[in-house]
Amino acid sequence: MRFTLRRALAVGATLAVVGVMTPGAAYSQDDPRSCNDLMSADAPAFVMCHWLATPEEARDIAMFWGANDSANLKEATPQEGKFIDCSSPGDVCPVLEGPEISGDENSPIPDGAEEGGVPECEAGQQCSVDGYEAGGDGTVSRSELGNSTLPVGATSKNVTMGTQDTAAAAAAAAAQTPTGQAITAAKAGGFRVWLDTELADDWKAGTAAFTATVKRIGALAARPEVAGIRFTSQLGYNKSFKTAEEINAFVTAASAALRQVAPGKRLGVHTVVPEFACGANDACKTEMRKQYPLLVPEQLEASLTAGGIDQISLDTGLLYGGYTPWKIDAEQAQRNQWIQVRASSWDVLAQIAAEETGLVGEVTAEQVASRVSTPVMDGAAQQVNLWTRVQNAQGTVNRLTAWDELKKLTPIQRRMAAVYDPNAPETNVAADLKKLSEVFGQIYLTTA
Repeated sequence: MRFTLRRALAVGATLAVVGVMTPGAAYSQDDPRSCNDLMSADAPAFVMCHWLATPEEARDIAMFWGANDSANLKEATPQEGKFIDCSSPGDVCPVLEGPEISGDENSPIPDGAEEGGVPECEAGQQCSVDGYEAGGDGTVSRSELGNSTLPVGATSKNVTMGTQDTAAAAAAAAAQTPTGQAITAAKAGGFRVWLDTELADDWKAGTAAFTATVKRIGALAARPEVAGIRFTSQLGYNKSFKTAEEINAFVTAASAALRQVAPGKRLGVHTVVPEFACGANDACKTEMRKQYPLLVPEQLEASLTAGGIDQISLDTGLLYGGYTPWKIDAEQAQRNQWIQVRASSWDVLAQIAAEETGLVGEVTAEQVASRVSTPVMDGAAQQVNLWTRVQNAQGTVNRLTAWDELKKLTPIQRRMAAVYDPNAPETNVAADLKKLSEVFGQIYLTTA
């Protein structure tokens, strides 16, 4: 272990500031400046506490410097002292003996390495250099969604620069793709951008497919205007997963991989909790748990918590007609759902968004107000995601038409997001995004 003069001075200064003394400097228990009584009973015997300034003295000091509009503080000047300039003739600075060590006192050196060098690995031996595992063949490697090799003795700085160059090249190439160009257009429109993709099938397909897709999404997300990535939809509702364990494993793996290739970006999922819309109807809740066993609130919460999800989008599709057997209409189902969301305190775990697919086609002003404003105004959701087009099972496409009504919702427009597929534009991407920017402050770009 290296112990430089600078480190010794730093340790000594730290002990002096906090008033914790080493055994040789310990004070007796009857010392009026002892503060051992403030320490816990299980504190080690060699750790002692000593007031540099008692609370009373600290008060007097503060009053001295703060009196008369801090007059004493304003008149204070630096204390005279002897300062050495090592570059000035005649001034001599102490030099530590021994070989020169690159880096500072916080630079890691593998155990067993000589200062100033790196360890040599014998045949068949495993050793480590700056986090890279090295073998007897003279190379070291590190897994980063893929493997790369590095000759022993190369610096981690070289590896970092190479990785940065590769990432920059990938980001530049991604910017030329249709999705990349859509991101550029969205930035010009003033949108806060999310990438909307699906990783479930790739994850189930195996490591190669999953790794390739994650890298591609990471290259797109490297753009500074991209705020986050929604990496799955209808989680637990569709047929992608059969068990809660599968969901947990997928969410954990996907979030870990995305945080590695897209650090700092928010991660989101889209799902539905059918039980929430039942309200206090026990028969309804029992049936919903039976029909959707993977969407039980406590199980879904555990999955999302395990993956450290930043945003949860809750679909409202089941609210329209799915609860008629219990005489719960769409308005009651929506009110029940958001009351349950508030009661669950999910907003402490993640940002909550309402996913609204029911405003395409012909809708009334009342429907727009209730489905868009209510979740936000009630404080249950922080934003509302609106689909701009929905295609039914028969292939019929319904489009968002309530533009005039949406334009009236100025107070919450920054909380309104459009779900838009740049691969299926209405006119062209630039024209579509310009129109959407008149209403929405955020956009989810569907990424194939």
